[in-house]
Amino acid sequence: MGVSINWLKQYVDFDWSAEELAHRLTMAGIAIEGVDQEDHDFILDLDLTPNRGDCLGMINLAREVAALSGSSIRLPEIVIKENQENINQYIKVEIEDPDLCQRYAARLVKNVKIQESPAWLQKALIHSGIRPINNVVDVTNYVMLECNQPLHAFDYNLLGNTILVRRARAGEKFTTLDEVERTLDHDMLVITDGSKPVALAGIMGGLDSEIHDATVNVLLESAWFLGPNIRRISRKVGLRSESSIRFEKGTDINGVIYAVNRASMLIQELAGGEVAKGVCDEYPDPRKELQVTLRPERVNYLLGMELTPSQIRSYLEKLQFPVKERKGNFIVDIPSYRPDIEIEVDLIEEVARLHGYDKIEPGLPGGETTPGGLTTFQKFRDEIKNIMCQHLNEVINYSFISEENFQRLLLPQDSNLRNVVRIANPLSEEQAVMRTLLLPGLLQNVSNNLARKNENLGFYEMGAVFSPAESGLPLETVRLGAIVCGHSDVNWTRHRVEMDFFYLKGIVENLLWRLGLEDCEFVVAKDSSYHPGRSAVLKYYGDELGIIGELHPLVLQNYDIKQRCCALELDVEKLFAHKRTRLMVDQIARYPVVERDIAVVMANEVTAAIALKVIRDAEKELLKDVVVFDLYSGEQVAAGYKSMAFRMTFQSLEKTLTENDINSSVNRIVERLQKDLSAQLR
Repeated sequence: MGVSINWLKQYVDFDWSAEELAHRLTMAGIAIEGVDQEDHDFILDLDLTPNRGDCLGMINLAREVAALSGSSIRLPEIVIKENQENINQYIKVEIEDPDLCQRYAARLVKNVKIQESPAWLQKALIHSGIRPINNVVDVTNYVMLECNQPLHAFDYNLLGNTILVRRARAGEKFTTLDEVERTLDHDMLVITDGSKPVALAGIMGGLDSEIHDATVNVLLESAWFLGPNIRRISRKVGLRSESSIRFEKGTDINGVIYAVNRASMLIQELAGGEVAKGVCDEYPDPRKELQVTLRPERVNYLLGMELTPSQIRSYLEKLQFPVKERKGNFIVDIPSYRPDIEIEVDLIEEVARLHGYDKIEPGLPGGETTPGGLTTFQKFRDEIKNIMCQHLNEVINYSFISEENFQRLLLPQDSNLRNVVRIANPLSEEQAVMRTLLLPGLLQNVSNNLARKNENLGFYEMGAVFSPAESGLPLETVRLGAIVCGHSDVNWTRHRVEMDFFYLKGIVENLLWRLGLEDCEFVVAKDSSYHPGRSAVLKYYGDELGIIGELHPLVLQNYDIKQRCCALELDVEKLFAHKRTRLMVDQIARYPVVERDIAVVMANEVTAAIALKVIRDAEKELLKDVVVFDLYSGEQVAAGYKSMAFRMTFQSLEKTLTENDINSSVNRIVERLQKDLSAQLR
């Protein structure tokens, strides 16, 4: 926003140069980005923080200058020559939803002459970045810039005799001044003539009631609309105006009448109109004046200064805040044009601004300091990340997802994962609920990368998933998710391998081994999101830790993924509960190891994990390690059966093993396989 210094001097006297004024305002928390010179005037480029929307009005900015310079402010005197016709004869105002529109005022100006505005008015608008239109519309914009109160002018002859402020009806059509037809919904607030909309409240007027060259009678609107609702409407319709910006940041509900009277006076002067007697003011629930208690000792404690109570009081009075003293504290009446001041610390900030931020001496925080540190669980999470980042790239996704993901993941209707925490006011339908699993975000990461020709992907994420609680905040559970597709990187130490189920399983086994959980079982899973027969549930002594497997082709198709992908999801809190400290040193054996291979034929439904467990249970004393190195099914094996070969390593810490020792151990293992699994030595 551009601020003319010549215009500003109409309300307050000061001797500073443009550059000095810009510096003083900036140091007081009202940022000035630059100073431009135009036609014997200087224009300040104002860059306000969201809480200081009041300074979008010249009068309120003049109050700041007056407080900094010690001058007094001059408000324009309102002198209106009213005729004998009462406005209530012409218009009636009704507010259907007072929560969204707490006050609505109107004045009628008759027999106006529409023409160009005088040069001084056009110049003021141009310096502020607003295009002049005609004398009536320009006056409403001028008063908006002056008082920070948006106004709107209607052609009274195109209205009925009633102004009704209500919510729009779903599907209702309305054409704004920019000649765009808009479809409204029930959340939008409209100004109507009793039947049809004539303005989108706080944003833009309607094409059918605009001021034009033939306009004779003008109805002026001055109102207070709820800022958050104006912002929502503005976002929905994709329309932001000078009016909506001011309503969003907060306007002065007690300045409504002053602004409409000021505009009526100027229209009377510039357009030769006759102002009807009185103001049609609908104010169902007048707002009570806000009082805030300020403790002088609290000011000094927070600012680290030694200000006297009289100094503090003088700063507040310079801002035109009425102050009363009670039991050593200040009771401050907050003017309605300062909606940003609500609590004690807000007043302390005002004191700091006027005293000068540069006068606050730097210093260390007071009180006892406690050295920071990570909890045991936080250290555990970092440990997992350190392990996973050796193989995969970390991603961080939003905790909000769309319920559509549950359909895309083929989850049954009765799945617990569909029991979600809903967002009360979501930004979009894509972020309507809190996630119950990490998989949707990881799948979207893969889909986005594949669309950009990044084909070899390996991601992991550690984050919270959410489920409803009976009361209070939702339950949070930390989970570890990962997804891979394509092939691994190739270098002089590594060959190109497919990142399939076994690749991801190797990463998980390394993780579990590092956590001391090498006894985990991989049990065949039945999960609709994963490929049947190519997925497994991880169990640790019966406790289910998570799932790993190749994703179902239909799931991949739903996410527009044309490659095979494997994923996992583990409960980090369960991993933490079962974690064991691993002894990283072991006694070096003095005696050699002996290897033996056996091949057995067993039923197809017998998994390698089951067979390995039987072997380990059969020989616990001498068996050091056992692995599967071959799997065969074909002509030489009966239908429904498979041949599985195991390599067993034997070693003793006490002696060199003899052939008899080895044969006895192997015989015990074979007998146990025959007894428990009906396996036959091949």
